[in-house]
Amino acid sequence: MQPSRFLLCIIIVSSIALLSSYVFLLQSSIGPLLPGSVIGVVLVNKTSVYLRSNSVYTYRDNELPPHLPWAFSTNSRKPKSSPKVNIDLGSSSKKETGLSGLETKKTCDQNQAKLRIFMYDLPTEFHFGLLGWKGKLGQIWPDVSNPNNIPSYPGGLNLQHSMEYWLTLDLLSSNNPGVGRPCNAIRVQNASQADIIFVPFFSSLSYNRYSKLHGKEKISMDKMLQNKLLEFLMSRDEWKRSGGKDHLIVAHHPNSMLDARRKLGSAMFVLADFGRYPVQIANLNKDIIAPYKHVVRVGSNYVPFEERPILMYFQGAIYRKDGGVIRQQLYHLLKDEKDVHFTYGSLHANGISKAGQGMVSSKFCLNIAGDTPSSNRLFDAIASHCVPVIISDDIELPFEDVLDYSEFSIFVQESDALKKGFLLKLLGGIKRDKWTKMWENLKEVEHHFEYGYPSQPGDAVEMIWEAVSRKMSSIQLRLHRQKRFRRFQLIGKSM
Repeated sequence: MQPSRFLLCIIIVSSIALLSSYVFLLQSSIGPLLPGSVIGVVLVNKTSVYLRSNSVYTYRDNELPPHLPWAFSTNSRKPKSSPKVNIDLGSSSKKETGLSGLETKKTCDQNQAKLRIFMYDLPTEFHFGLLGWKGKLGQIWPDVSNPNNIPSYPGGLNLQHSMEYWLTLDLLSSNNPGVGRPCNAIRVQNASQADIIFVPFFSSLSYNRYSKLHGKEKISMDKMLQNKLLEFLMSRDEWKRSGGKDHLIVAHHPNSMLDARRKLGSAMFVLADFGRYPVQIANLNKDIIAPYKHVVRVGSNYVPFEERPILMYFQGAIYRKDGGVIRQQLYHLLKDEKDVHFTYGSLHANGISKAGQGMVSSKFCLNIAGDTPSSNRLFDAIASHCVPVIISDDIELPFEDVLDYSEFSIFVQESDALKKGFLLKLLGGIKRDKWTKMWENLKEVEHHFEYGYPSQPGDAVEMIWEAVSRKMSSIQLRLHRQKRFRRFQLIGKSM
């Protein structure tokens, strides 16, 4: 071999070796295209969750997992800024909900939180004790870092008024670095540092389970707890300081807190509606309307227009009191119409499951006033992606100051709905394109009505805290007006 050719071979081999070493070093420093920190977890309910550093992604069956941080996709729709994970301790088994703590974050920074909340350490009989939970000696709260230690909320229709449960869990976890959650609201240990004071009484559960007399009881357990709560609050310096105006009380069931509500009317309530409250006790100026927790369990609800053969759907109690009389009138107008499902329904014989299937098979779902203006049916419809038709003149809707319900719901005045043929003509005239647009809008907002633990960005828990935050200026106004003459009155009395 000639020397020049031999030298050329050496140069080529050396160059290849050098290039290979460079590529190897580069790969070692930047890692593979799909990082090892991406972990796939497949749940029993066939929902897959991918955890990547501090982000959580979910995708349903037949969807591709994301391979890049920005690649969250649901049926080719544009990515949401806050993808959610449904972790539902109320309606799922603990095996299905054992994801708490998988996403680890730093403790929420008190200085960054929009809302600082002081929560009373009420005895367990007011909250988790109502679920049968018993802690160790001196233990008031369950360990929320482990879902196996958190008592489940009872299912069925109890769940629809379970807001107090989710809000309490969220506050308990707000300073736990093992639970990933939004940091907009955090619990503080000193009431003087708080924007709002939270009263952790499970009032709806107390009414649902303990409002009836048993045996030789002369006073129900629910009424006894309300009396004890009144005694506790009225003795507290925090209540006396503000007259209760900076206190937050959840009374979502329309019949909860019946005995105590008048004496607590200065506080901010979290309610389903104002149907059974005088305006002096509850009103939009100070109170929060929160969504019911939907009770239908929906599998694949991405069902398009053509695959929903039922035009109009209603299933539930038909004979109601007060404003709910309209249900009976509409029943007689619609029960025999083609493509309309309007029938009585209950919990028995898999009623909830059948209702879910019916809603997924329907284009429009009727939300009609019952004993009070609101109904869980609206939120079952949203979960089913069935365009809601709201027939309730006095209804107040959750988060309506930031959500435009007309983009994904149809409103019909009660007087119009009772006109023969009106609903059929109105809904039958809505064509595929217009319905699909509302359906797409519905899918974009559905996460705002989902409760779960841990809370997720933009879910119902965070939306409630945001709504409370928006009321803070109103609270401050009330407190400042209350102080107008107090200081000088005190000086005058001392002279």
